Amino acid sequence: MASTGDGIVPAAAQAALDEYRKKDAAKIVVRFKAIGNAPIMKNNYFRITAFNRFHAVIVFLRKELGYSGKEPLFLYINASFAPAADDSVGNLYRCFGTEGHLIVNYSTQAAWG
Repeated sequence: MASTGDGIVPAAAQAALDEYRKKDAAKIVVRFKAIGNAPIMKNNYFRITAFNRFHAVIVFLRKELGYSGKEPLFLYINASFAPAADDSVGNLYRCFGTEGHLIVNYSTQAAWG
C-alpha cells in the first residue's frame, strides 16, 4: 500500500491512478466540421496526441482559423455536446470516436447544449 498525505491508498487504487497518469502518445485523428456561418477549413483532418487536453484542440482550431481569444467559437463532439476543456482527447475518442476519428463540430454561435 502506498501512503499519501490523507492516509493509505490500496494497491489496486494506486495501480489505477498510475495507469491514469500515463501519457498516451498515440495520435488521434480529429475531423473538424463547420456549422452555420463558421469558416470552412481546406484541410479538416488533423492528428492530435491522445494525452492532450481538449483545451489544446480549442487553441489549435483558433490558431488555424485565425481567431483571437475574444471572438466566439463553440466546439462540440459529434454535434451533441460541448466537452470540458480538461477532458483528454484520447478519452473523448475512446468514448465518442466515429469511424476511426473524433468529430469536432465548430461554430461562431451556440448551437447545441
